[in-house]
Amino acid sequence: MQLAELARLLGESLVGDGSVEIHQVASLEDAQAGQLSFLTAAKYRKQLDKTHASAVILHPDLQEVTRLPRILSRNPYACYAKATALLNPRQRQAPGIHSSAVVSPDAHIDPSASIGPLVSIAAGARVGVNATVMAGCHLAENVSIGDDSLLYPNVTVYHACQIGKRAIIHSGAVIGADGFGFANEHGKWLKIPQIGRVVIGNDVEIGANTTVDRGALSDTVVGDGVKLDNQIMIAHNVRLGENVAMAGCTGVAGSAVIGAGSTVGGGGMILGHLSLAEGVHVTAGTFVTKSIDEAGTYSSAMPFMEHRAWLRTAANMKRIDELLARVGELEKMLESLKGSKA
Repeated sequence: MQLAELARLLGESLVGDGSVEIHQVASLEDAQAGQLSFLTAAKYRKQLDKTHASAVILHPDLQEVTRLPRILSRNPYACYAKATALLNPRQRQAPGIHSSAVVSPDAHIDPSASIGPLVSIAAGARVGVNATVMAGCHLAENVSIGDDSLLYPNVTVYHACQIGKRAIIHSGAVIGADGFGFANEHGKWLKIPQIGRVVIGNDVEIGANTTVDRGALSDTVVGDGVKLDNQIMIAHNVRLGENVAMAGCTGVAGSAVIGAGSTVGGGGMILGHLSLAEGVHVTAGTFVTKSIDEAGTYSSAMPFMEHRAWLRTAANMKRIDELLARVGELEKMLESLKGSKA
């Protein structure tokens, strides 16, 4: 589309030739004619000076750093994301039910929905307007899939779980498996039936091979706008507030509550029955062992270093109480010497 039309759809102002034709987005380094790029920080100015892009997205404070046609946005990265979506709309699957799909006569499939090959849909399940369920997915009894949602191949949704509108669930994800609930009796483990559900809000994205367990008694809840990366484990009765984002291989143990707008870096671990306030940011590899009551950024892992140095540091950490006590004694001795000289 023409750059002026793109700027209008983005709701941003334009400087320069709006008749430029834009067909794709690209990085400053790789962009060619007909492509739109973006600058998020002044430190990338050298790349901007050399780019072959036909137009760029800039912060208004940087609008004079180039003569290229430019869209001005106070959040260039978010503007780039919106432009990418406009130039690369999701390819809709043809509505209808594939001949190889097995759909219960007691399921309700909206006529506009697309049900792919070898899908199985049990009694009482509902698939909403313009929803897409791709090949090999299984929807168990009384599952609900909201309007405009997309399930990629081989997603499994257990009974009674609910997925809101505009969700994207990637391949291999499992929604509603039993939580890890067992009681010990005389050294043997007794399974506790997991009778809750998983309730997922609107505009949620769940990555490949991520698991969200159903609740033991009450529901596991994933709030609106949550983004979960690949290979994440969300245990039973966890509650994720709106717009929480978690990177790959994160684990959240049972009954933890994560406040709205919080983030967890890759490999972060949250113990069960903890509560994180809104706006808590847990860095990659951090192990959270107690509740966090105030917004902020939290870290626990030691920095990367050469292995032998790491071993020495780890050994010294075990002696930290002893070392602190010795330092305290030395401080007292120094104070005593100062007093005697006086």
